[in-house]
Amino acid sequence: MSIEDKNIPQQQTGNQIDTQQETTLNSREEAQQLFRLAKKRLLDVSHWGEIANGFSSSFQLTDSNGQEVDRPVQKGDCFRISLPAPGPESGNGDDWVQVENIQDEQDEHADIEIISIRVRPTSDPQNPKPDTAHFYTDDATSTFVVKRKGNTVSAEVHGRNEVPNTQTSGLWDTVRHVAVAVGSILGLSNQQWKNLTEGLIKPKKDR
Repeated sequence: MSIEDKNIPQQQTGNQIDTQQETTLNSREEAQQLFRLAKKRLLDVSHWGEIANGFSSSFQLTDSNGQEVDRPVQKGDCFRISLPAPGPESGNGDDWVQVENIQDEQDEHADIEIISIRVRPTSDPQNPKPDTAHFYTDDATSTFVVKRKGNTVSAEVHGRNEVPNTQTSGLWDTVRHVAVAVGSILGLSNQQWKNLTEGLIKPKKDR
């Protein structure tokens, strides 16, 4: 298996999404510089909104206990996600995902460098109830990728096995999850991921 695919699960059920933006530089050195910048941006989850023009959701990085942190993301961390819609009671108004793997690899023979973050819906770490606080079930994953292949740098978001989360103990959360999930499946999240992937690989402006 290529290192380009190894952090993206197989699609088995429900919906899948694939969003990608790329730019080709004039030289390998320029591509390496942009890749390093994009990698830094990718790992700085709490500031995604600042690099993605028109990003409608707010992402806050927390540790595994739900405490806010200001550092590069690590395996086991959580994202607290505030959507522009009413949030779930199980997440205290927010959706939650947990980082289950971070890939940081290169293949010198193929001239590829890649960094990716795979997350999965989870419960609110500060809520004793076990309900998954997300509009998708915990079968779903999202993988956020920055890659350099030769002189081309790309940013990608891959969603797999996206199924509305009806496995909740509250009627409000069930109705809410289905409504938000259906909207996402119909493409309402596509623009958000397009904005993020464009922002991740946008060249830094000269001062």
